[in-house]
Formats: sequence, C-alpha cells, structure tokens
Amino acid sequence: MNISRPTKQQAVFTTTFWQRVFRRMKNDWQLYVLLLPTIAFFFIFFYRPMYGIQIVFRDFKLTRGITGSKWVGLRNFTDYFTTYYAGRQFANTFLLNIYGLLWGFPMPIIFAILLNQLHKPRLKKFTQTAIYVPHFISTTVMAGMLYLFFSPSNGIVNRVIQNVFGGESIYFMILPEWFRPLYIGSDIWQHTGWNTILYIATLTAIDPSLYEAAEIDGAGKWKKILHIDLPSLLPIATMMFILNCGSLLGSNTDKALLMQTSGNLPTSDIIGVYVYKHGLESGKYSFAAAIGLSVNILNFAMIITVNAISKRISETSLF
Repeated sequence: MNISRPTKQQAVFTTTFWQRVFRRMKNDWQLYVLLLPTIAFFFIFFYRPMYGIQIVFRDFKLTRGITGSKWVGLRNFTDYFTTYYAGRQFANTFLLNIYGLLWGFPMPIIFAILLNQLHKPRLKKFTQTAIYVPHFISTTVMAGMLYLFFSPSNGIVNRVIQNVFGGESIYFMILPEWFRPLYIGSDIWQHTGWNTILYIATLTAIDPSLYEAAEIDGAGKWKKILHIDLPSLLPIATMMFILNCGSLLGSNTDKALLMQTSGNLPTSDIIGVYVYKHGLESGKYSFAAAIGLSVNILNFAMIITVNAISKRISETSLF
C-alpha cells in the first residue's frame, strides 16, 4: 500500500500558514480572548448537543441512555414516511408557510416605504410604536384573541357580519378553510411592524443627495420610491427572502396547536403539531427526532437551492 507523502512545497506552505496564524493570534490575542465566550457558547449549546442526533437511528430509552439504546437504523424514518397522514402534514406545513411567505414577506417592505414618506417626527414615532407593539404579544394571548374576536356567539367579527351585513355567524375556528387565513393574517398583523426595522434602517442610510438630485430632475414620490428606495432595499430583501425560504417546512407549533380544533384538523395538521402529540407526549423521542432531522435537511436543501438561484439571477446571495 503506497502512502503519498506531502511534497516539499506543500510542507512549506503548511508551515508558513500556521506561522501566520500564530503570529496573528499573538499580535491580537486580546480580540481572541473576547471571542472565547462566543466560541464556548456555540460549542456548548449548538455543537456538543449534536452528539445526541444519533438517537434518530436508535430506539431511545431514558433508562438505557443514548449509547445503550438499541440501534434500529432507518426504522424511525420509515415509520413516519409510511404513515397515512405524512403526505398531508408535509403539504399542510408547506402550504401554510408558502402562503405566509407570499402574503407576508412584501408587507414589511411596503410599510417601511410608507413610514419613510412620513416627515412629521411625532406622527412617524407614534405609527412605528403602534405597529411594533403586536410583536410583543405572546402566542397564547394571540390565540385567545382569535377565539374571542371570531367567536360565533359573541365575537366582534360575527357581530359585524350579522348586524351590519345581515349575514349568518361563521364558525371560523372550526371550519378548515379558515385556519390558514386566520393563522397567516394574525402573523402578518403581529410581526409586520417589527420586521420593518431592518428595511427602515436601510432607507435611513440612503444618501439624501440622491433624493435632491431626483427632485431637481422632476421626480415625484412614486419615481423616487421606484428608482431609489426599491433598488436600495433589493439586496437586503433578497437575503431575507433566502433566509425565509429556509423555514418553509417549519411553523409556529405553539400557535398551530392552540388554534387546532377537531373541525379544522384537515388543514391544521402540520408536522410540528404531529411531532408534539405523537412524539414528545408519547415519549417517542427517537421518532420525533427523526422527523425533526428530516425537516431540517429539507429546509437546508431549500435554502441552498434558493441561494444558488438568487446568486445566478441577481448576484445577491448569503454565501
């Protein structure tokens, strides 16, 4: 068996490389000391727990530990993907997130542009505060508000339908066709204001001379938005879109679980809720971990694919 030895040039390159590394560490050791807590944080809470990912290939039992549990290979994966509801859960999760992305992603950009057009400081600050506040409402309170507002007997929405439009009350929280609109609509209302922060910061950094030059050329508000604001927002919007595409199979499980009823089950039965009910509540930790790993792999593949497409089309990408 022949073992290739490194050439003299390779050995010299390796030596000089490590010499440069140690020289930089010696010269800037204070910066590396400041970096140690961050490295320790990521190692302890992100990399070290990856040791436990092997439970997806075992029949994990708490009493036996990870290495003491029986090795079952891909059985946990096949057990889930051969279930009757696996296809429906993947479809429900994907549709819930893709609709949320299509309807919710442009809203912070639109709101940021509109806020940028407000030139009265007090009005601008009041508007920003008003649209930021819903972000701090907890998921449980948000679900309770939905049940309260859309109640078929005392809900304000059904009262308007009955008293103003003369219609009949609608059981919003039970009908499956209303789960996605309520879930997505409440998400947009709750998080749009908070998500405008990044875009407002981008608009604030635009050179005022660009607007002055546009005004000299006779450009109105719409022209300035079209030719100055939108091109400035495009790179950051593209990166945010790529990041959002990395969670198309991940949802707010808490919210979906609280909104789920026996009536809307055909559309509210998503992967996260299934993992919680049939994986964690039943103590099937290996089964739940296998589903989670599958979702993460698919999300990773999506973000890589969208990033590659964006890099080829617009030359803007995360990496």
